Amino acid sequence: MTKKLELYRCNLCGNLVQVILDGGGELVCCGEKMELVPTNNVEESIYEKHIPVFTKEGENTLVKVGKVLHPMNDDHYIMFIEVIDKHDDSMCLKYLHPGQEAQMIITKELSNPVAKAFCNLHGLFEGEMD
Repeated sequence: MTKKLELYRCNLCGNLVQVILDGGGELVCCGEKMELVPTNNVEESIYEKHIPVFTKEGENTLVKVGKVLHPMNDDHYIMFIEVIDKHDDSMCLKYLHPGQEAQMIITKELSNPVAKAFCNLHGLFEGEMD
């Protein structure tokens, strides 16, 4: 059974899909079952640049990937940042590319948000607003 907002990856082609609504059955790509992408919450020094961090900036909220910004090189970068507001079940998503800063600005009021960042090498990381 799939759950809302889970991420699944195809081990053959690399497709990454997110579940919009809970459902039964299994997700299949390239003729094989897709694998659930686990969320890493490890704060070891190698991963500290992967955990999303929230900072209030006036009326807006800045979400940065890492206390020290994650590098955004051609071979190692954050592919996207996603912020989920658990209060009103809304989501903001920003795709990123090498050379950009690993951050996004949220202009709406947030209530109990969670941010997810996906690194092309190290996978999915999650951080919550303090």
